[in-house]
Amino acid sequence: MKRWLISAYYFLVKKHPWKSTLFLGAALLGYAFALPHPLFDAPTCMVLESRQGALLGARIASDGQWRFPEIDSIPHKFETALVEFEDRRFYYHPGIDPIGLGRALLQNARHGSIVSGGSTITMQVIRMARDNPPRTLWQKGIEAILATRLELGYSKQEILALYASHAPFGGNVVGIEAASWRYFGKNPQLLSWAEAAMLAVLPNSPALIHPGRNRQALLAKRNRLLKRLQEAGHIDGFTCELAMEEPLPDEPHPLPQLAPHLLDRAYLEYVATGQSHQSRIRTTLAEGLQRQLAGILEFHQKRLSGMEVHNLAALVLDVETGEVLAYAGNVIGAGAEHSEQVDVIKAPRSTGSILKPLLYALMLQDGQILPQSLIPDIPVQLSGYRPENYHENYDGVVPARRALIRSLNVPMVRMLQQYGLEKFHFNLRKLGLTTINQPPGYYGLPLVLGGAEGTLWDITNTYACMSRMLQHYPEYNARYDPGDFRPPFYLYPAAGEAEAPLLQPQPSHLSAAAAWFTFDAMQEVERPNSEGEWEHFASSRRIAWKTGTSFGFRDAWAIGVNPRYAVGVWAGNADGEGRPGLVGVLAAAPVLFDIFNRLPGEGAWFRAPYDDMIQLPVCRNSGYRPLDICPVDTLWAPASAIKAPPCPYHQLIFLDPSGKWRAHAGCELPGSLQPRAWFVLPPTEEHFYKALNPGYIPLPPFRPDCAGQPDQPVMELIYPKYPTKIYVPVGLDGKLSKTVFAATHRSPEATIYWHLDNEYIGSTHTFHSFELDPSEGEHRLTLVDEQGHRLEQPFEIIKKPGGYQ
Repeated sequence: MKRWLISAYYFLVKKHPWKSTLFLGAALLGYAFALPHPLFDAPTCMVLESRQGALLGARIASDGQWRFPEIDSIPHKFETALVEFEDRRFYYHPGIDPIGLGRALLQNARHGSIVSGGSTITMQVIRMARDNPPRTLWQKGIEAILATRLELGYSKQEILALYASHAPFGGNVVGIEAASWRYFGKNPQLLSWAEAAMLAVLPNSPALIHPGRNRQALLAKRNRLLKRLQEAGHIDGFTCELAMEEPLPDEPHPLPQLAPHLLDRAYLEYVATGQSHQSRIRTTLAEGLQRQLAGILEFHQKRLSGMEVHNLAALVLDVETGEVLAYAGNVIGAGAEHSEQVDVIKAPRSTGSILKPLLYALMLQDGQILPQSLIPDIPVQLSGYRPENYHENYDGVVPARRALIRSLNVPMVRMLQQYGLEKFHFNLRKLGLTTINQPPGYYGLPLVLGGAEGTLWDITNTYACMSRMLQHYPEYNARYDPGDFRPPFYLYPAAGEAEAPLLQPQPSHLSAAAAWFTFDAMQEVERPNSEGEWEHFASSRRIAWKTGTSFGFRDAWAIGVNPRYAVGVWAGNADGEGRPGLVGVLAAAPVLFDIFNRLPGEGAWFRAPYDDMIQLPVCRNSGYRPLDICPVDTLWAPASAIKAPPCPYHQLIFLDPSGKWRAHAGCELPGSLQPRAWFVLPPTEEHFYKALNPGYIPLPPFRPDCAGQPDQPVMELIYPKYPTKIYVPVGLDGKLSKTVFAATHRSPEATIYWHLDNEYIGSTHTFHSFELDPSEGEHRLTLVDEQGHRLEQPFEIIKKPGGYQ
């Protein structure tokens, strides 16, 4: 052997020096690039963390291992126990420990078999990176060489972190972080000395962790390490005794599942698509609030399950930043049979009445209404659609603000007809309702009542954006930042300077005054109780809130907002099954209030945006801009109210000297006529309005000798109000069902004579409704009163397809 080395030396150095240089260079180059790249390429779990770094949930790696992403540091107790157990001279050797290797050779020779490998922690990292090749002297030599190379490229702390991240801890658990959660249900930083010692000895013999087997061997091994830690001065005797009394863990703990639906969403949106190159996702969620939210939903789910409602979802947004503070896509524990895996937050659902405040705000911004403007609330059929209020009661006319407070359907449909379906559809999409993706005609006027689908994500964010804009308006000196209307986010933002807002004098989405008056109305909520009487609902916190209920009682909504938070709640069944009594104010609103009661700091309410408001005279009775003959109040209103239409209900009439009758110059001397301003509603509106408003004074009739010049209609059809097609179902007897026609007359004692297709069919007195069964086809209804006033209405009867319903 010696002769061979001398010959090689002579050949390379003496005879061919250039070859020796080349050989040495190649060896150094091979050494420099000897480490595999990347060092570890095994798949890792997708881990979801809170804004504070707390574990919210994890998905198992694709190879079936609980292997968390690499950590950059390890807990002090585990580090101390690991170095004491595996490699006492770790901080002083260059990757290999000659003393340790010598000791291992002597032990192996003494026993006649391999009882000690003599590997350092660095060499074990190399061994794990090379997928644990067979234990031979050749492989040991390779590990030693690569260990020195690893020491040159990595710090001691980095090497420890690599070991802690990839060491096996029994079963399908890999790495200290997964092991800490699986065996002790806690963050590695919270490990006790006994727990850290157990985990330090486990990679050396991972099979010892199996429940029911080798428990005493594992316990003895842990306790020996604890004694060594005491002898080395790392812990005192009392701490050692207490640690040795701690039992070993039993069954593995399930990992935290505080936000399972956001875990799946983040995986699909960022990890699976490659947008994130890390499988550890830090979110904006607040762990404490997330835990409270899960508890609130679990409590209310038990309350609602009695009426066969099994699913709840809730979202909490920070208004200022747009960060998601809490995200519960469904009730954890609702069960697979109740579709607990469905993330309702991003699922399109029928919106119910939850969009009504947006229509109200848009009309205020355009100056089409003022908060007290009267809106018709009467039975109506529009383009084949007949909206109805929840209890099928009508007010005749109702202030727009009260229509929102009471969530009345008919006035809102009339408002949408006035505002414009196409314009409302365009602005809803502009406000961020991404699921409204069909043309306006697809939805029609029911768009404002739940004819479209929206997500809890989009809807909650829309109200959060309104709140943000309203908060910023005074801060930006009465200017608007279009960036205030932006999507929410749940990824924890990287540190950096925020961009300066691009301010503009005109609103990009909604005006500050329109939002303020809308939120002002949303602080009051009234709903009919079981007797049909209006009941006021209030929150203990000052919030603007709105509820919604979809057709068929399938979806119950509640959205609330204040200057700091926006909260959205949905209740229902994920499979779409409707349940009687599933209404927003009873199912979703209590959840909303409980969430707001857990949120910190109420703070001040929105400041009134006086720069976008004006004081102007308003008709006291109608809420519109006043005519010269209107009684006037002076109110604050949006600046756009200057464009509001004039009062349509006041008119100047003339009374005879008695003041009881109307008269005109044809039957009374002009000098004797008394001019009076009179609040006059159309007959149908008056019919419903006066029943609820005893102070309303109907228009006086003309004096008998002054008849013949009525300037207002005295008779109107309530149904059908306009020429229309009436779809009539077929009864069980195969005949068309009957249709109820209704009319109203200004005179309470009037008699109306009814004619169908010019044939007299009967008369009505005081209450004017007639049940008819016209044949299929076109017809004409004619009504005549005792004074000869005539009213005609064409209509068409169409047999409703599908038979009896």
